[in-house]
Amino acid sequence: MRLVIKSGYVIDPSQSLDGIFDVLVEDGIIKAIDTNIDIQGAEVIHAQGKIVTPGLIDVHVHLREPGFEYKETIHTGAKAAVAGGFTAVCCMANTNPVNDNQEVTRYILKRATECGLARVYPIGAVSKQLKGEELACIGELKEAGVVALSDDGNPIVNSGFLRRALEYAKYFNLPIISHAEDRSLAPAGVMNEGKISTLLGLPGIPAISEEIMVFRDIKLAELTNWHIHIAHVSTAGSIELIRRAKEKKIKVTAETCPHYFTLTEEAAKEFNPNTKVSPPLRTATDVEAIKQALKEGIIDIIATDHAPHQFLEKEVPFEQAPSGIIGLESALPISLKLVEEGVLTWPQLITKMSYAPAKVFNLPGGSLKPGNLADITIIDPNFSYKIDVNQFYSKGRNCPFHGWEVKGKAIMTLIGGNIVYRISEKQQK
Repeated sequence: MRLVIKSGYVIDPSQSLDGIFDVLVEDGIIKAIDTNIDIQGAEVIHAQGKIVTPGLIDVHVHLREPGFEYKETIHTGAKAAVAGGFTAVCCMANTNPVNDNQEVTRYILKRATECGLARVYPIGAVSKQLKGEELACIGELKEAGVVALSDDGNPIVNSGFLRRALEYAKYFNLPIISHAEDRSLAPAGVMNEGKISTLLGLPGIPAISEEIMVFRDIKLAELTNWHIHIAHVSTAGSIELIRRAKEKKIKVTAETCPHYFTLTEEAAKEFNPNTKVSPPLRTATDVEAIKQALKEGIIDIIATDHAPHQFLEKEVPFEQAPSGIIGLESALPISLKLVEEGVLTWPQLITKMSYAPAKVFNLPGGSLKPGNLADITIIDPNFSYKIDVNQFYSKGRNCPFHGWEVKGKAIMTLIGGNIVYRISEKQQK
């Protein structure tokens, strides 16, 4: 099968491509990128005025299956992913049963293949049952197909245990993703510790609860000479620690999420449970520091930490609600605000959302180089609309951006040259 994407504005940081080109796809593979490609009998997708990029990749999602299908399934999560422009996602291990063994990993991969939507890359647990006491069978997990290890949702408290985990992970060439949180500093915390938490009468979570663990994790990465990835960075202090680590060439990478460079603790003033997330929304100073870190490359990746919850679970008092928000279907337009504000250029944004995720986690994709899989996202940068959670494919509705007027949308997502999501021309008008 041959397909030509005509006259799109192609942005591919892996090749420093930034201009109007045609993209030729043949049998699911990128065949060529050039001007005026004319192949007799090929299907043509007209992309004038649209941005054509390597498929977006989200390295931090919770698909909930197996065990919590009432929150999300692999099918609904993968459908949400392609609707958001993501051709691949990495799913965390905190399922039920936990993904700490080959059987669960293989189940996830089988279900993802059956769905035929976004590529799904499982992340295995560091420890059995996420308890931080006994190492999961890392070699078996790698053999089954995991791309990284994480107890995300649970911080690894024991430093000796994390050291051993890094040493084992190094042998199997698997990065460890850190949920950096010292809960002993805020055992009952539900939002950022500060003036607003005091005014609201809510127990706070200080910035240092994240920063002290980031420091510990960096030092262990230095000791073991292995790769640790800091998830959902939320504080200026964490950024400074990561900056210094990178200056010393320690094997550390980092991600943040759209809510951490868009919202502050002020969003919790209305006690809206959809603003409750872990780590919590921080201060305006932290938000500005995160934007600067994205601009400078201190933060490598924009991920969503897509964490769907059943509607009634969030319809409770703020303190009782589970932490987590969804992001697969809102991440692109919210992140595009960074381009609008001049924080990032288009190529920098695509680097954070496609090329860097693939590079950091050794994944296929992230590039439109000839010979690569034809995983492609086509974006209409001028598509204006209102975010409406009731139109989402995800089962989750816990999105703090509901009702926001935004601009920029993935109008077509291709995986292996197959169109798995598109909006109609009528919807585009």
